[in-house]
Amino acid sequence: MLDKKLKIIILLLIALAFITGSFFYFRYQVYYSHGTYKSVKMFKIEKGEGNGLVSASLKNEGLISGKWYFYYYMRVQNLLNKILPGDYQLSGNMAIPEIASTITQKQNKFAKITFPEGWDSKKMSERLSANGFSGDEFLGIVKNPPFELTSKYSFFSLLSKGTNLEGYLFPDTYFFSQKFSTEEIIGKILNNFDNQLTPDLREEIRKQGKSLNEIITMASIIEKEVKNDEDRKIVSGIFWNRIKTGQPLQSCATISYILGASKEQYSFEDTRIQSPYNTYLNQGLPPGPISSPGIASIKAAIYPLKTNYNYFLSDPQTGKTIFSKNIEEHNANKVKVGL
Repeated sequence: MLDKKLKIIILLLIALAFITGSFFYFRYQVYYSHGTYKSVKMFKIEKGEGNGLVSASLKNEGLISGKWYFYYYMRVQNLLNKILPGDYQLSGNMAIPEIASTITQKQNKFAKITFPEGWDSKKMSERLSANGFSGDEFLGIVKNPPFELTSKYSFFSLLSKGTNLEGYLFPDTYFFSQKFSTEEIIGKILNNFDNQLTPDLREEIRKQGKSLNEIITMASIIEKEVKNDEDRKIVSGIFWNRIKTGQPLQSCATISYILGASKEQYSFEDTRIQSPYNTYLNQGLPPGPISSPGIASIKAAIYPLKTNYNYFLSDPQTGKTIFSKNIEEHNANKVKVGL
């Protein structure tokens, strides 16, 4: 009889422990758990999206640990049907109460700004100014970034002291709060570059004995010269080979950078401009990037394609890149396309 009572007590204690543990586990998941996404992303809620759809989307985006935990919290806090449509800056590091508070309160507005591949910092500053931010302050920081800013990003350890930010402002679409400082805006852009430059890419650059500045400078030229990904790899091979053999790059993109304007055809006088960025007069790469290259151009600079080509041009009518092996073929191709 005693053994039977003891067994019942043990079972009750086990049941109580299970219930207590389940309660605290559930409570932890509701109030303290995090999603799997560790960075920051913009989360869009459309008008008319209900509680179930929003909670499922949050779970799918890795921003919460479970949709039922989120739904339970919204219910007990009387927040059901109080979700506001809009663009929200969220992270998987936020707990459910933080996310719930964010999407049920009116937020400061975010400006959606796109910086295309191949833009330089001046064009980026103009777009920021057009959206109510300080373009002049942006340019000032780009030209002379403070150590307190650059020290936050690991890739800066691969660059020489005093390197400015031209070329390292990764082209992408960003959401900037109207309350962001200029340093916060630049910080988001640099963080994107830091993430894009994966450990594998950094290791490959190191293996090749090249510097990060060399790679990004080459990528910035490639970005301006050609638009097709396969062509970028071929042009990269041509340019690296020219550097190897001591032949000037003769990149019109660098002349455009010096002039601050693009032309279909540059004159002989244009190619004689005295500048360290003039790759007609100077061998090797210019001192630094001339634009912000996209990831395809960066990869092309790291992984060039070896061919027998040594010249190329772009057809002004079609934009197609035409390659040639020697100067005779190149000049013939220029005549064909009217250059």
